[in-house]
Amino acid sequence: MNKGAIFPLFYIPPVELFKELKQYKDNILVERFENFPKQTYRNRAVIHSPQGRLNLIVPVIKGSKVHTKYKDVRISYDFDWQRLHWLSMQTSYRSSAYFEFYEDDFAGFYQKKYDFLFDYNEEIFRLLLKLLKFNVRYSYTGGYEDTYPELKDYRSKIHPKRSSDGEFGAYFQVFDDRNGFLPNLSIIDLLFNQGPQSILYL
Repeated sequence: MNKGAIFPLFYIPPVELFKELKQYKDNILVERFENFPKQTYRNRAVIHSPQGRLNLIVPVIKGSKVHTKYKDVRISYDFDWQRLHWLSMQTSYRSSAYFEFYEDDFAGFYQKKYDFLFDYNEEIFRLLLKLLKFNVRYSYTGGYEDTYPELKDYRSKIHPKRSSDGEFGAYFQVFDDRNGFLPNLSIIDLLFNQGPQSILYL
């Protein structure tokens, strides 16, 4: 029996995160107090563009030399990344089977300005759980701990520079005729292509 696991919050997470969440859905701890690690899915999502894999990165305000807790990391609006991300999603998924079905759910995240990355990711996460009809129970860390002996630790396990151990069966993707099937993209790739059937894939 799986006792539980600790996870970070990602920006529109990869499919892998939801596959792992499913194993521990009754006992999940969400990390808030870790020092913010760079070049991770915490501020990055990967979608299937006409040219292949495309990184969407949420810029963050560079802090002082002191490490910044994840919950305190602020989003930068020095350039209009929200418009860029939304245009990229439209270009990539406008012709997918379910983009129009979910479009209004996501549009607000590219119009409203959020101060903190954690809060932004948390609201997107809640929406994704709702759209996927994915029932999980989770709570938040109250401080930072190096290890949680009683929990499986996913804080550094799911990473854009690390190959996943999981298996990802093929499903229809908009540009698979030119790029082939690209596994473990952002969950929105699955959602926009498979719609309500996404939970069965997971």
